[in-house]
Parts: sequence; structure tokens; C-alpha cells
Amino acid sequence: MNKSFILLSFLMGVVVVSSNFLVQFPINYYGLNEILTYGAFSYPVAFLITDLANRSFGKYVARKLVYFGFILGIGLTILFSTNFSDLISIRIAIGSGVAFLTAQLLDVQIFDNLRKKKWFVAPLTSSLIGSTVDTFIFFFISFYGTNIPWFTLALGDLSVKIFVAMIMLIPFRLLLKTFKPI
Repeated sequence: MNKSFILLSFLMGVVVVSSNFLVQFPINYYGLNEILTYGAFSYPVAFLITDLANRSFGKYVARKLVYFGFILGIGLTILFSTNFSDLISIRIAIGSGVAFLTAQLLDVQIFDNLRKKKWFVAPLTSSLIGSTVDTFIFFFISFYGTNIPWFTLALGDLSVKIFVAMIMLIPFRLLLKTFKPI
């Protein structure tokens, strides 16, 4: 197996576990606790990882990375940050899994369809659409019907994810030399 693929798979698992843990904590500064969690800052890195794999290895390998990252990330989330006596914690694990698979596989397909455009079109478009889908699936499954203001949290998280997706274009561009296109 390629060292780059193993590294990207490991990083994907770390991002998923970190994001699943961090989403439980609202940002308690400047009145942001109703609209933003710390998970919004880490999760967009998953799209960078998927897009680098897609650019270097193609969509079939990128899908394998998504599945591997899903298994590793969700497995570690269930082991280390799911409190089985807390329904919200279980819903976060389920919401994370469904949202992750849906959004990441969508990202892979959109990226692949746009790969021949200018270097930034595929990663930016696929990340923006994937982030939107991921955010609303995750927050709906995790928090709908609770006292948690899931819709405003989703909008706040999405705003940060869009901002971070644009910033992720910088490392994407810089890493294109390391992760050569297929």
C-alpha cells in the first residue's frame, strides 16, 4: 500500500474523531455559544484530505480512503467519545457517520467531475457542497427535537466551514507538488 494513502487514511480518522469530540462544545466567547462549535474548525480538513487523494489517486482510491476513514473515525468515536447512557452522544455518532459518508462520497464525485477545470474549482466546489450537505445531515440527526438550537448551530458551523474551505485551498495548492495529479 502507498505510504501517502496510509498517511491520508490515518489523518482522515484523526479529523473525524477530533471533530466528533469538538462538536459537543460550543464556543463560549462573544455570544457564539448558540451558533458555533469547535468542530466547525477541524472538520473541513477532511475535505482537503479527500480532495488530495482524489487528485493523486483518482475517485476509486478516494472512495476507499473515505470508507477507511469512516471505519477508523467512527470506530474510534464509538470507543472513546460515545457515552452510551447519553442519547445525544449516540445520536452524534450516528449523525456523524451518515453525514460523513454522504458528504465525502458526494465530494469525491463532484471533484472527479470537475477535475479538469482550473486547479481550485474542483476542491472548492466539492468542499462547499459537501460541507453544506454534511452540516445539515449531521445537525439534524444529532440534535433535532432536543433543546439544542441545532439550526442556528448548523448555520454557524457552515459559515466557518465555508471560510475554512477557502483557506484549505492554500495547502491544497502547496501540496499539489507532493500529491501529483493522475
